[in-house]
This record gives sequence, structure tokens and C-alpha cells, in this order.
Amino acid sequence: MSKAMKKFIIWLAVIAVLAVLLLFTGPLYIVNEGKQVVITRFGSIVGSHTEAGLYVKVPFLDKITTYPKLVLSMDGDEQRIPTKENQYIIVDTTARWRIADPVKFYQNFVTLDNAYNKLSDIIDSSTRTVITQNKLSEVVRSTNHINEKKAEAADSEESIAEPATAASDKDSNDTILKGRSVLCREMTSEANKLVPEYGIDLIDIVPRQVKYSDELTDSVYSRMIKERNQVAQSTRSAGEGKKAEWLGRLESDKRTIASEAYRKSEEIKGNADAEAAAIYAAAYNKDPEFYMFWKSMESYKQNLKDYPATYSTNMDYFKYLYSPDGNR
Repeated sequence: MSKAMKKFIIWLAVIAVLAVLLLFTGPLYIVNEGKQVVITRFGSIVGSHTEAGLYVKVPFLDKITTYPKLVLSMDGDEQRIPTKENQYIIVDTTARWRIADPVKFYQNFVTLDNAYNKLSDIIDSSTRTVITQNKLSEVVRSTNHINEKKAEAADSEESIAEPATAASDKDSNDTILKGRSVLCREMTSEANKLVPEYGIDLIDIVPRQVKYSDELTDSVYSRMIKERNQVAQSTRSAGEGKKAEWLGRLESDKRTIASEAYRKSEEIKGNADAEAAAIYAAAYNKDPEFYMFWKSMESYKQNLKDYPATYSTNMDYFKYLYSPDGNR
């Protein structure tokens, strides 16, 4: 083997070794779907990739930092926040966000944990700002559906009109002008004034849970009990009113029936008396003397039993007592 050939073989071996070493040091890297990367060299950003694919880096010098490209979620801390009426509530929020600019994100945070801490502060601040400017009803409700249902119930119950009016007066003060959905958008808008400079796109902020504070809980329960008692009393009053109405109607019907029955009975009695009088008249006309005798006997039977002693019979009334023909 010639000297030139040996030299060529040695160079070929060196090139092969260098190629193997180069492959082992990883000059190529892959950006997967749903990922994005920032490339730094000696601590300085030299590039970024947001699309999936195969890319080349400088071995030993370039550092690849990978971030998620998908939507992320973050649960905020519970906060004790006063409403516009200075009533304290405990609000627990959740938010959705994503990394819109990996370069800005790296410059401000480097790691996701740092971003979570900063984003939590921003979300808490925007949540507090919005809630303190609005009433409690705006935070816990989204529509006036409850007020509308109460108004419908009040209209359907005429007997409880007065309590319903009081309730509607109260509800008119609690008319929902914005509602929770609008407040969520306001929170997001407030937070988005700050997050774009960090390379973050904040999608939304939603109160995951709203609880009354301890001192407000007792007040709310007391008010609920009072309102339920008012509704119960109104229902009882409505029942008593219906009862009085039905009893009055029953008494009126009873008097009407009794009056009609009395009229009919008197009518029947009048007809019977007339018929009896006609019979008596007919009998009298057939034998007046016998009729007088018979009526006198009936009178003796009915009246003399009530008088234990008779001191004189010298009167026309007793003419048939001693003589059947009426001659004394």
C-alpha cells in the first residue's frame, strides 16, 4: 500500500470519527406539534421556532428551551374581596392563556413557574379591581331571570300583592346591569393591559367559585330565613283569605237555600190551608149544625185539659157540653 493511500485512509477515518461525534452531539433537533422553542447562545437569544419540524443547531453552543404552544390553564388563589356595598366575598378564579411570543416570554420569565407567579398576581389584581367596582348581585348572577320569575309569581297571586310589592322594590335595587359574564370580560380586558408585553395571550378569566365571607354568611342566612318566613306568612294569609271567602260564600249559599226552602214550605202550607179551608167550607155547607158540633168537640178536647176547674158553664161556648143538639 502506497504512502498516499495510507494518508487518505487516515483522513477518511478521521472524517468518519468526526461525523460520528457530530451526530452524537445532536446538531439536529425536532420541534413537535403543540410545541415552540427559543434558541440561545451564550445566554443571548439567536432564534425561535413556532412551527413543527426538523431544525439545525450549533452543537455545544446552542441551547434549546421548549414551551407549550397549546392553551394552558391556571387556578388563582382565593381572595377576600369587598364588593361595591363593602360586603366581603371570597373569590377563586381560573384562567386560560397561551404563550403568543416565545421570545418575549423567555426574556421576561425563562421558566413557566416564573410566568405562573407573575400571571397570578396580574389576575388577582384585575379581579379585585373589577369586583370592588360592582355590587354583589352583579358578581353572583348573570341575568334578571330570578327577578322576572318573582314578578310572575307575584302577578299570579293576587292575595299576596302587598308582600310581593315589597319584594319587587328590593329586587329593583338588585337589577342586573352587567352580570357575571360581563365582569369576566372586564377582568380579562384589565389583565390584558399588562400581559402582552410578556409575550402572553390571556384568553379569559372566570370566577370558579364565589363564597360569602363568614360574617356575611350569617347575614345572608338570616335574610334568606326572613324572606322565606315572609313568603310562608304571605301564603298563610292567602290561605286564610281564601278560607274566609269560601266560608262567606258557604254561609250565603246556606241562607239562600234556607230562604228558598222556607218560601216553598210557606207556599205549600198556604196551599194546604186553602185546600183545608175549602174542604171545611164544603163540609160546613153540607151540614152546618154537624160542623159546629164537631168543631166544638175539637175545641173542648184541646182546651179543657189545660183548665183543672171550670167555675161557670153558663155561656154559649159550652152549649154542646151537656146537650148534643146544642140546646141548653
